[in-house]
Amino acid sequence: MSMVILKLLLAPALVVLSSLAGRRWGPSLAGTLVALPIVAGPILAIICLEHGRAFAARAASASLLGLVSLALFAVVFALLSRASRTGHWAATLALAWLVCLIADLGLSRFSVTPVVALGLSFVATACGAKILARGESETEAGPLRLTPPPWWDLPARAAATAVLVTAVTTAAAHLGPGLTGVLAPFPIGTSVVATFSLAQGGAGLATATLRGVLRGLWGFAAFCFLVAVLAEPLGGGPAFGTAVVGTVALQAVIGRVEAVTTARRLLASQAARLQP
Repeated sequence: MSMVILKLLLAPALVVLSSLAGRRWGPSLAGTLVALPIVAGPILAIICLEHGRAFAARAASASLLGLVSLALFAVVFALLSRASRTGHWAATLALAWLVCLIADLGLSRFSVTPVVALGLSFVATACGAKILARGESETEAGPLRLTPPPWWDLPARAAATAVLVTAVTTAAAHLGPGLTGVLAPFPIGTSVVATFSLAQGGAGLATATLRGVLRGLWGFAAFCFLVAVLAEPLGGGPAFGTAVVGTVALQAVIGRVEAVTTARRLLASQAARLQP
């Protein structure tokens, strides 16, 4: 019974909290928060409890490859939402899911070390961020089309997350650690947040959210890597605790670096304007 409660409450609650944070502080933060292991983390923790630390370690290593697919999903979803001015979120989501699933099935056939998988996830994240940055000015040229969310918004996000988390964890024994791990970062929370952003705010809001998603994948990768290398020697509790601390520390460093970089760009821009 406690495991069922964990599946139904933990990840959905984290998705709801990230959604509320996005409403308060903007879509980019919502994307960053939902891209952290708020869904895959509980999935891997449940897998560790149900199937043991060795299974969880191999699944976490495979999850690093799944982050490549997650970065691909973010790019495809953003590009499709920009191309479709009518905002057909269902078709956009279906196509982005299809691309992500094909990539997941292909990547699940490869077995690489956690270090190599970490490098691949970093490369995919960096490439995705550059692609979305190219159309940033076009996407944000006009005001975002914001509409008040309906009353069922947060319950729907929580329900969708619960269904997908339960499906992945229930099928883990049949899928094995490799395929389960690759599917663990499947854009569950990301899909929920990005789809609602597109439906309620248009392509601009969706793209801003997905740029935040790519920003959060750095910490996500650190989490999966630490669980992959620490779960067997240390056990589930210490490994996941260390992974959480490492994720928070890395995202804090990234946030600080981005703040300094942005400040320098603003100063340089202002100095250029003052020059005769």
